[in-house]
Amino acid sequence: MINTERKIKTQKGRFIMSSTDKNIRFWPIMIAIFVGTFVCVLASTTINIALPILGDEFNAELGTVQWTLTGFLLATGTLAPTVGYLGEKISYKYLFLYSLIGFTVFSALCAMAGNIHSLIAFRIMQGASCGLIIPATMAIIFQIIPKEKQAFAISLWGLSASLAPAFGPTISGWLLQSFAWQWLFIMNIPVGIIAIFLVMKFIPYYRLSVPKRFDFLGFITVIIGSASLLLAFGQGHSWGWESIKVVGLFIVGIISLILFIVRELTTKTPLLNIRVFSNGRYTLSLIITNILTISLYAGTLLAPVFLQKVQGITAMETGLLLLPSSFVMALVMPIAGKLYSRVGPRLLMSVGVVFLALGTLMLSLISIDISHMYIVLMMTIRNIGVALIMIPASNAAMELIPKELSGHASSIMNWTRNVMGSFAIAIFTSLLATRTLSYGTELAKEGYTNKFHISQIAFTMSINDVFFITAIISIIALPLALMVTKAKKPDINVSSTSEPKPVKNAV
Repeated sequence: MINTERKIKTQKGRFIMSSTDKNIRFWPIMIAIFVGTFVCVLASTTINIALPILGDEFNAELGTVQWTLTGFLLATGTLAPTVGYLGEKISYKYLFLYSLIGFTVFSALCAMAGNIHSLIAFRIMQGASCGLIIPATMAIIFQIIPKEKQAFAISLWGLSASLAPAFGPTISGWLLQSFAWQWLFIMNIPVGIIAIFLVMKFIPYYRLSVPKRFDFLGFITVIIGSASLLLAFGQGHSWGWESIKVVGLFIVGIISLILFIVRELTTKTPLLNIRVFSNGRYTLSLIITNILTISLYAGTLLAPVFLQKVQGITAMETGLLLLPSSFVMALVMPIAGKLYSRVGPRLLMSVGVVFLALGTLMLSLISIDISHMYIVLMMTIRNIGVALIMIPASNAAMELIPKELSGHASSIMNWTRNVMGSFAIAIFTSLLATRTLSYGTELAKEGYTNKFHISQIAFTMSINDVFFITAIISIIALPLALMVTKAKKPDINVSSTSEPKPVKNAV
């Protein structure tokens, strides 16, 4: 319990905890957030290389097993818009806590799954828990961490989310090689329990406001819209982009989101307060983070595929090979957080965009026999750029948002990131397939006869195309980054030294 907390009695005789910014215990809070975020993101990365093993274990087709990953991501993105309401309703501390409990319980149930269908169901519930954790932790940072420490706090938050994908494939490969697939979920249990204890002990209880009623219509429209679009993006390549199912999902998703936006702009108690878009700095930074998301997924998708499919190394070797670039990103993130208050977001993000675009452009020049050192070097340059963009963009987006709206702002940010991540994977996967087929046909016409050699060359050329397109997309963020200046005021409508206010009828 934070020593400086005091009890404030409400009209119903119950209590709400409040504490001043000056007496917040920074490191205990950030350790709790770090561990909870790390285990959540780790769970989304460890199962990727286990799909063939799960298929053999449950005698299921790869398309069915794929839903252990697709369902997880679908649930993560679908529930993100509800965080603003839930955080205000039960407090962000308890939203974080209950989500961690759910994550840990469903991790145990995944390990005990007796068939592929139960495993998919438990993975979806595990993903739903993670979909609440990430935006909830961001909201906690911007609501209780002192403003002068928020940039550094966000860098630690980003560090936890970055280290998990770096370690995920390596840990997964070792567990699958040494033990059994159940350990991919069993390992989450002790870490989850530790995170639960840390949240209970160190995250203060507070609420800035309590929603008067639940926006059921907004909830239904955003759930249907998000699920439809994420499912369409996730299955478009396998079902066919022009199939009735995919086109129908896109239509339903777009119409539902339009209805959701209209609803949220007209109701007095919105589920998700999209009026945060009236803050130009937030909107601009949000666009930059979404461009970063597209570029980020290109590297995490294409580099491992190239190394395994073209150069023939194992998944574990791939994880070890890409580990140094992830470590560099982890080192740069806290530095970016420290520099933010001195130089502001514009310089950091502009330099980051240059690094990201340069590294991506150089990866568009790879060949079949390119050295591993070249891949590591270019991925390192890319990851330096990612670190220099991610932390300043996240902080620039959130630092001028009033505290009582920060939960809604973080929900929107993580929601759009999930959608753009699914969009990026879908488009890049489809483009990779079509360009490979096109190049293969051209090579055959030119007289190449070795089918395996044709497929390797064609696949590498298509990877180059996708990396080149991603480099162009990255450069688009440069003029936008130059427009994000250093904040002149500490906050809007809310004093930087204000403390969480007591709420009537708090429970």
